[in-house]
Amino acid sequence: MKQDVFEILLYLFENYVYDDDGDLEADRETLRSELTQAGFRQSEIGKAFDWLEGLATMQDSPDSYPLANQQSVRIYSDPECERLDSECRGFLLFLEQMGVLDHGTREMVIDRVMALDSDDSDLDQLKWVVLMVLFNQPGQEAAVAWMEDLVLDEMAGLLH
Repeated sequence: MKQDVFEILLYLFENYVYDDDGDLEADRETLRSELTQAGFRQSEIGKAFDWLEGLATMQDSPDSYPLANQQSVRIYSDPECERLDSECRGFLLFLEQMGVLDHGTREMVIDRVMALDSDDSDLDQLKWVVLMVLFNQPGQEAAVAWMEDLVLDEMAGLLH
């Protein structure tokens, strides 16, 4: 089984965000111990913590992205195109058009996808990253609820 940063992030998100008994204030060493017991490698755990710290840093400086004109178009770099296929880029555009993402949160999502330790991202992985980014943004409750419905309804369809 390939264990990567994304799987650790999903584990943490599912166990500490959706679990009412989950302790969101658990210290790093407690989490590291729990993740090790769950079978994740130390190197991957460290990368997941770095990813989360990067997200927190972005949240602390929301003005780090210049304002974009509503008529502007996001041009993706070659490495971004390699990581985000046309389906993923189209989905990000759709989320912007629906008002789920604004230019700042879109850039946060792209940054966090690029920070994942994987060669490419599929649409399902992108949806989870969007949900994680939005969840950590104040005032995004409606967008989080919309993405939760999208992601969790699709998961339920796969399970039945």
